[in-house]
Amino acid sequence: MKKLRTLVASVAASALLLPVSAGLAQAVPPSTSFELNGRVIDGGQQVVSLTLETSKYHINPSSLDINTFQVHATGANPYTSLDPSTVFGTYDTDRTVTGVSLDGDGDIVIDLRSGEDAPGAFTFAWANSVGRNIMLDLTYTITQRRPVQAEGRDLTFAGFEQGRVVDPEVDAFTAGESQSGLKYRLFTPANAGSPQPRPLIVWLHGGGEGGWAQAQNNDLPLIANRGALGFTTKKAQQIFRGAYVVAPQATDYWMNDKAMNYTPRLKSLIDEVVAANNIDASRVYVVGASNGGYETLALAATYPNYFAAAVPTCPGVLAGALITDDQLVAMRSTPTWIVQSKNDPVLPFVSNGLYAYNHIGNALMSAYDQVVWGGHTFSGHWSWIYVAHNDPTNASGQHLYQWMADQSR
Repeated sequence: MKKLRTLVASVAASALLLPVSAGLAQAVPPSTSFELNGRVIDGGQQVVSLTLETSKYHINPSSLDINTFQVHATGANPYTSLDPSTVFGTYDTDRTVTGVSLDGDGDIVIDLRSGEDAPGAFTFAWANSVGRNIMLDLTYTITQRRPVQAEGRDLTFAGFEQGRVVDPEVDAFTAGESQSGLKYRLFTPANAGSPQPRPLIVWLHGGGEGGWAQAQNNDLPLIANRGALGFTTKKAQQIFRGAYVVAPQATDYWMNDKAMNYTPRLKSLIDEVVAANNIDASRVYVVGASNGGYETLALAATYPNYFAAAVPTCPGVLAGALITDDQLVAMRSTPTWIVQSKNDPVLPFVSNGLYAYNHIGNALMSAYDQVVWGGHTFSGHWSWIYVAHNDPTNASGQHLYQWMADQSR
């Protein structure tokens, strides 16, 4: 995760930090640090709360309420080369505090309003001029509006020093780089050390999560949506009985395959990951969205006897212009399940998902009218949300993940 800038927050005028007990050092530190707690929702990663390191002060929880602190957030474009008018999603706004409490360690947790429509919550923005999501420089300013009680004394902190974004789901992935030069993140299941080899799920991101000239940090394939994380949830891991998940990053677009040789390079990356871990080579599944949906088809067509199943989601096909008819015919030897919304405005359903379905001939398809989840209507292109939630079902009522888990070479 990108190292975040630190800051000293504004505080109530002339307030001093007072010792709270004789057991503490005479000179109490003038400030405390805090972490930003991230969570990836369907629209991407947000900062949902702040954790202040206050356990040593023995705060009385009854002295905390939603008016104790004020929080201001700035999400700035870090790239001077990008015209600010082409970057959408930067902000400079107050965050709404929805709760203040102590966690089990005695640290203060400031809950913030989150959700698809919450202002100033996302950790990234869209840069239209380069067709990419970009990580924002985040600056959080905490203002303490009233003292808290610490062992019978009023306590007002002199300052707050910002730390990093902590997101347990994202942080569970380790970073790697293949011999082919592609960076990736790898999730290792809890039962990886068992004698039984585990399956591997390959998640291929969309165009907005690819690298570009100034950023190859491989954060975005995990935080821009729940595509990869959907397979690491407790429920998904139970279905697969433990599965590795690898999320490679293109250095530009998967669709630039001919120039960049992504298909053989990805196969080499997958072989390296399989060889280095306790993975069942007969149970390697490839799943991708948009640009990654294109590459899912390209991989499975090029290596028709390798993948146990393929799930191209809103795939780039363009009626044979990107994926040829011969390649689609070659897909017949790989169990395939296509997912797309019929109102997709980016890759129209008829010339992409439906075209692939008709030419493969033996594939399954889940064709949605639109993309709606959790009461929120998303772009029709975002059908990967249904995959992330294991929503697609076949004629037998079997859900996608269960179907995948049943497939083996």
